Amino acid sequence: MKSNIWKIAFFALAGAVILFSAGFILGRGGEAPAEEPAARFARNHGSDSVPQHNNPTGSTPDQDSLSEVADAVLPVVVEVSVVETVEQRGPQSPFEFFFGPGPDRDQREFERPGLGSGVIIDTDGRSAYILTNNHVVGDAEDIEISLYDGRQYEAEKIGGDSRMDIAVLEFSPSSDVPVAQLGDSDALRVGDWVMAVGNPFGFESTVTAGIVSAVGRRGGPGGQIPELTDFIQTDAAINPGNSGGALVNLSGEIVGINTWIAGSQTGGNVGLGFAIPINTASGAVTQLLEDGEIEYGWLGVSITDADGDAHGALAEELGVEDQDGSLVLQVYQDAPAADAGLRPGDFVLSVQNEPVEDTVGLQRAIGSLSPGESTEFEVIRDGEILELSVTLGRRGTEDEIAETDALWPGLVAWPLTDEVRDQAGVDTGTDGAVVVEVMRDSVAAASGVRPGDVITEVNDTTIGGAGEFYGEIAAADGQVKLELIRDGRPLSVVFPAL
Repeated sequence: MKSNIWKIAFFALAGAVILFSAGFILGRGGEAPAEEPAARFARNHGSDSVPQHNNPTGSTPDQDSLSEVADAVLPVVVEVSVVETVEQRGPQSPFEFFFGPGPDRDQREFERPGLGSGVIIDTDGRSAYILTNNHVVGDAEDIEISLYDGRQYEAEKIGGDSRMDIAVLEFSPSSDVPVAQLGDSDALRVGDWVMAVGNPFGFESTVTAGIVSAVGRRGGPGGQIPELTDFIQTDAAINPGNSGGALVNLSGEIVGINTWIAGSQTGGNVGLGFAIPINTASGAVTQLLEDGEIEYGWLGVSITDADGDAHGALAEELGVEDQDGSLVLQVYQDAPAADAGLRPGDFVLSVQNEPVEDTVGLQRAIGSLSPGESTEFEVIRDGEILELSVTLGRRGTEDEIAETDALWPGLVAWPLTDEVRDQAGVDTGTDGAVVVEVMRDSVAAASGVRPGDVITEVNDTTIGGAGEFYGEIAAADGQVKLELIRDGRPLSVVFPAL
């Protein structure tokens, strides 16, 4: 009966170009301007400069051929080859098969090659910049890019973000390079024609065509696909090696960065390709050019959806059944949420007056805000709607976020059903809530609370269920005293209130 706990994060974006007659931009040589790369990119590719149905090819594409679009886009898409050094233990001995590896077994390094695509998005005369997926380059020591005209250069990763799967590379061309014209991904409609350009399976400069199958698609929760962006779905053939390449409209504008495929056991295309919208990627580029990383706002809670079979009973006790939103299960001590008065059991309805659909929606709402930014939350607590103002902090590393010792109260309580009563040895006349999870090193764990304990009282107040438990701990001041039943025996525990 353990609940899945979700945590938070997100992004921001913008861009830079000069129109050339063939539909891309040609960077000129000479002295580099004083303007910083991030400022130049933001000025030229910012929201005010995003073209609306612009046609950089200078003509209406022939309905029987997409050659003009391909001519405009192929020169700005590059092949990205990487070599990453990884460590692996030496060959296994027969003894290790039975007894496991010994402490002195050698670690051996070997090189693992990789292949993907990228899009040239800016140049300043000395350096050129490529947008690709973070998973294409990873932590590779050696990155080589190959241009459409056959030129090859060494490149360097100057910034990347695994949560959005975006990375920016820099290289120094010996002569002019073309630069992509960015489009408006928000203007895409289901049924629009698009082309995917990249290097699938190493077949350089491959162009495939299809339509926009859907917009606003999400990656599956808990998987390897980034959850902090919506995706453009297309049936244009996308295969391994296409990652980081361009999804373009019939005007020859980049509207997405090809990122992942779904549904194939062999890893090949089955008509389910997904691309990061360029409007999303552009703002991330600005931060990566400026800082080498993306700063995300941090709320400091663990959250989950309150629907379905797993959470329906709790949602009913909290009075939020059939409501859109996200349920706060625990709060990090001394985090922005705790300081603002957000408590476990609160059900978040909106952020900045924008409705929250579900847990992923709350993640994205927080991720779109900057550290230090204040925002208004609307929550349901104990049947009442409250408004809270929260000043967000800066999200730490994944390792820091994964630490559970600061989670409060450090336990998750669930409705006490008849089935749970039988398992816990509690008679049918006993009401309360059952502990289904205790976080390692938390205050609840330190006080002796264990999974399977049945909570009957909070601070000398008898509770009738999990909903009342969360209401009582939200109002607790100073300390939380729990009366428990464990294996049919009563006991008490005390830990500090938030």
